[in-house]
Amino acid sequence: MQRWKLTIEYDGRPFVGWQRQDNGPSVQQTLEEAVQRLSGETVRVHASGRTDAGVHALGQVCHVDLEKPFTGLKLRDALNFHLKPAPVAVLLAEEVPEDFHARLTSIGRSYVYRIVNRRAPLALDVGRAWHVQRPLNAEAMHVAAQVLVGQHDFTSFRAALCQAKSPLKTLDRLDVERIGEEIRIHAAARSFLHHQVRNMVGTLELVGAGKWAAEDVRRALEARDRSKAGPTAPPDGLYFVAARY
Repeated sequence: MQRWKLTIEYDGRPFVGWQRQDNGPSVQQTLEEAVQRLSGETVRVHASGRTDAGVHALGQVCHVDLEKPFTGLKLRDALNFHLKPAPVAVLLAEEVPEDFHARLTSIGRSYVYRIVNRRAPLALDVGRAWHVQRPLNAEAMHVAAQVLVGQHDFTSFRAALCQAKSPLKTLDRLDVERIGEEIRIHAAARSFLHHQVRNMVGTLELVGAGKWAAEDVRRALEARDRSKAGPTAPPDGLYFVAARY
């Protein structure tokens, strides 16, 4: 038995999320079925972090145990063949020790959220970015974002159905930058609460639009009440970037 670390990218639009569910195809199911077609083995693929329906990945990390021997290049290419036509690609397949676990041994995860800020509708980025027509001040968003950096009780930015034992998280990075018509929000932490990034983005959008100031974000954080923070940003613009080990 050999444990493999897979680095994958995917377009989240056709999926109900990472995790297997009864209401539609998932990324996990798609990978597990590709492995079965390849080697005949029924396996469980474990990810570094679950993504919701419509959320994308640039560098999701997962692991799987296989009995059939492969080289990394052979496994990558064979899985990509069997993944067609699903919008999932294995970028890298690496042999790892049996104590490696994609989720449990990860020491950090990072995301980026894309906002296309313009009047004209999206043609190429439909489902791949949040289209916000009203003008946004990215500099004000960045200043307000720094209120959230550090260790806090993020109850105000936590989904009602979040299963985490504690709302206490340490946010290592929350940076906002503008590149032409696009605003990118970069977030990094050891782990995140359910919908935490999307709830923070929805709140920062209010700041960018001039509806809120940094002090309003601070008050929302200190309230420890989901109803006091901004709305949940759509999944379209969220990308899982990388996991650290």
